[in-house]
Amino acid sequence: MVDLTKWATTREIQAQPEIWTLWGQHLSTSIEELREWVRKSGATEIWFCGAGTSAYIGDILCRALDATSDLPLRSVPSTDLVSAPQAFQRKGVVPLVVSFGRSGNSTESIGTLDLLDAVFPAAPRLNITCNKDSALATRQPASGADQKVILLPDQCHDSGFAMTSSFTTMVLTALSVFGQDSVEQIATNMAELGHAAEMIIADSDRLSQKITAPKRAVFVGSGPLAFVARESALKVMELAAGKIPSIWDSSLGFRHGPKSFVTEGTKLFVFISNNPHSRKYDLDLIAEVKAQFGGDAVISIGNTAQADVHIPCTLDDGWTSVLNVLIAQWLGIVWSNQLGMNVDNPFEGQGTLTRVVSGVKLYALEEA
Repeated sequence: MVDLTKWATTREIQAQPEIWTLWGQHLSTSIEELREWVRKSGATEIWFCGAGTSAYIGDILCRALDATSDLPLRSVPSTDLVSAPQAFQRKGVVPLVVSFGRSGNSTESIGTLDLLDAVFPAAPRLNITCNKDSALATRQPASGADQKVILLPDQCHDSGFAMTSSFTTMVLTALSVFGQDSVEQIATNMAELGHAAEMIIADSDRLSQKITAPKRAVFVGSGPLAFVARESALKVMELAAGKIPSIWDSSLGFRHGPKSFVTEGTKLFVFISNNPHSRKYDLDLIAEVKAQFGGDAVISIGNTAQADVHIPCTLDDGWTSVLNVLIAQWLGIVWSNQLGMNVDNPFEGQGTLTRVVSGVKLYALEEA
């Protein structure tokens, strides 16, 4: 067995079970206060903002929580908000802007803060970040708008290129704040997820010994898990520095053209929903692809004894999102190592991508 613990990314993935358990205990002490602040914020809707992996958090949250939320939820990538703010200016709307950021210092994070000061000065803000010294953690609204900051544990501030523990812990934090679970249930959920994660990482390692780096990878799922598929595809592709082309889709949407991506050497990963209705479509797709491309083409992931990777958890798909993404995180580092990459910096020497995106020029609105 290859020892991957020399890579910081490996250690950061392995740290997640303990991080979630301890963070759940800590976070539960402030949930009621945070929820009361949201209720009194004066917001008419909630925007989840971030760039790249941080933007996918909003997609997962909207699918997981919109049906039970008192306020409309919108996933508004900061890359969209900064580049086309006019698309989000609607009369009478007061957004509560929730900004996610591992570093909290990306150009788009700073651009979002600038834009809020200029265009949405009354908008309350909730910044969730892993970096206590970042702009998201320390900068105050120029307009005096109400703001709160949630600082994640220092262990979540991944030093590797790929977002792993930062992503999952931000997802769990937002589910706790904007969901309907009781304070006691939140701590219980996080502990259950931490226990399950240990088993899933072990299962993922066993799976990685059976399949080498594929020529292509596809990730699909239903509901929130469709956007877990999006993050999973990105994780594999970026850790392989683009050498494993990867796409994502919903289980039903995949049939409408994207299935043409499947060629010899492609691995299709299907996340099986815990929702009984959605689950039927996931299982149908697994059967269809196996019949068309062979059983070896499909890796099934879910809470079923027949799954290639068992998810030992019956919580809803919002909560189990963090468990499903572990498979791609682990396979990503294994395959990156197999391809001879620096797992902690797959683009080393290329100068094309960096851990914190830089070099983006921000434009004031009057220059547009």
